[in-house]
Amino acid sequence: MIVCVAEKPSVGEYIAKVLGANQRKNGYFEGNGYQVTWTFGHLCALYDPQEYTEQWKAWSLSSLPMIPSRFSIKVHGDEGVHKQFNIIKSLIEQADEVINCGDAGQEGELIQRWVYQKAGCKCPVKRLWVSSLTEEAIREGFQALKSQDNYQHLYEAGLMRAIGDWLLGMNATRAYTIRYARGTGKERQVLSVGRVQTPTLALVVKRQAEIENFVPRTYWELKTNYRDTLFNAQIPVEEGEYAITSEEQGQALVDSIKDLPLTVTSVEKKKGLEYAPKLYDLTSLQVDCNKKYSFSAEQTLQLIQSLYEKRVTTYPRVDTTYLSDDIYPKVPATLAGIKDYYPSVAPLIGAKLPKSKKVFDNKKVTDHHAIIPTGMRPEGLTADEKKVYDLVALHFIAAFYPECEVSNTTVLAKAGEIDFKVTGREVLKPGWRVVFENDSQNTPNTQNTPNSPNDPDDESSPETRTLPAFTEGESGSHEPLLKEKTTTPPKYYTEATLLRAMETAGKTVEDDELRDAMKENGIGRPSTRAAIIEKLYQRKYIVKQGKSIRATETGINLIHTIISPLLKSAELTGLWEKKLREIERGEYTAQQFLDELKEMTSGVVRDVKTNKAGMLCPVCRQGLIIRGNTRYGCSRWREGCTYAEPF
Repeated sequence: MIVCVAEKPSVGEYIAKVLGANQRKNGYFEGNGYQVTWTFGHLCALYDPQEYTEQWKAWSLSSLPMIPSRFSIKVHGDEGVHKQFNIIKSLIEQADEVINCGDAGQEGELIQRWVYQKAGCKCPVKRLWVSSLTEEAIREGFQALKSQDNYQHLYEAGLMRAIGDWLLGMNATRAYTIRYARGTGKERQVLSVGRVQTPTLALVVKRQAEIENFVPRTYWELKTNYRDTLFNAQIPVEEGEYAITSEEQGQALVDSIKDLPLTVTSVEKKKGLEYAPKLYDLTSLQVDCNKKYSFSAEQTLQLIQSLYEKRVTTYPRVDTTYLSDDIYPKVPATLAGIKDYYPSVAPLIGAKLPKSKKVFDNKKVTDHHAIIPTGMRPEGLTADEKKVYDLVALHFIAAFYPECEVSNTTVLAKAGEIDFKVTGREVLKPGWRVVFENDSQNTPNTQNTPNSPNDPDDESSPETRTLPAFTEGESGSHEPLLKEKTTTPPKYYTEATLLRAMETAGKTVEDDELRDAMKENGIGRPSTRAAIIEKLYQRKYIVKQGKSIRATETGINLIHTIISPLLKSAELTGLWEKKLREIERGEYTAQQFLDELKEMTSGVVRDVKTNKAGMLCPVCRQGLIIRGNTRYGCSRWREGCTYAEPF
């Protein structure tokens, strides 16, 4: 008998249907030589500290660091979880072969492997690897099963991630709570520290501090209105400085040119192309859904996961925006499947579809390709699911339309000794933009192409404006004017911008290609970032005000308390993530990583043990220890606290 194990009941039921295992049993389906059962997500977990040794039950600095000689797993959950595990175990014990039908990713591999290990699996295990749950994809997957040995590196990467989270999370949380938390016993507040959550919180705290400490500067801009077009003065300045720093200086410039004509010195037109927006990976989908619909990252993940399980979109937990070459022959059928829902598909039916390197690139696809429709009819969707599906479908359709052709115009002019400039853009052929004509909310923001026209007096986004026909050498009167401006602080993070910051380890990156190159150094995985943000909300380290994310006093105090740069540096955590990806590719060994983990954990604990400043006074239990010239003392020494200790 062949036993198939899916990650959840709904997926297991559909796989059973495809395989012809139609007899429903207690916790599994049977038929046609198969038994199809399922887990409930994380059925197994690493031991808690006290399950390794009684010495780790009490929270004390003397017991740290907690580094098990060997990590162990347990069945984790309520009575229903244990019941389902026992069903899986009994099936595996009598199986001739097991097929891992879990989620086709690092986390899914780990979930399944732990179940098989705990169940004492002795028979051969093969892996089903599919990017969608359509009947066609499942049948193709069963024709191309591979030994689970092919996915050993994937499992090791997932295992090291789990062990890393355990080692740093358990040890750092206990160390910082014992040393710095207020209260005692059950009243003591737990200072939760995590490998990914803490550097993410640090990003929010740092941005908030930049905003609160921001000192605005006033400056002036010189412009002139010629033929109902606003030109900008081009005055050379040092980087980071402003050309006009006083109203008097600006007025003097206005007076120097107001009676002089403005002469057009150059008119340059260049034709250019705007490429269709990239297909979606999980993070970019979460970003767009937050911007357009105010969906949280977790909400978007749940919606796209539901669409995947309804078989209308492909596997969602991906970090690539490209398709592999083998998808290209399937595109016509996919488009045909959704043509009744999107009129813009009609011109593509029967046409020769382009195969652009901006869409198809095997080198940029590893386990899974970008999120796209499967071609199944998107029926029975909720209103929110439809919004997410529309985004995925429209981006997919647009990828096979021609580029948008534009004309970029730059006009230079001069009045006296001052140079002026204005730029504009005209759409010559809309190309892929017609896909979004009837759906303005889903129109993507491509680089240099704002979503909607701006104030015509604000030339910061001139690409939205078509200019009059200027001629080189023409000259005429103009109206110079001075505009007072004030520098503005950076903006608070939203979930969209925080996701991007996690993806790029805190660096501000607008260019799509550069962002792709930095993904290996991002913090967290696409599939886990939403959960990390949710965890920060739950622990009351951050709150949402409108769309803005603010750090709470608790969150700020935690970051200020943490002395280890490793725990709150997005860049250092990003380098760690890079090594996990290298393990997945077989370029770095799990043992090397584990040795580093143990050393880092010991270092974090050592830093806390040797630093007393900031901890609660052991004498009065009210003040905090402060460092003097030669000794530590209590901050309440003026109130009579006698604590003092040399260092």
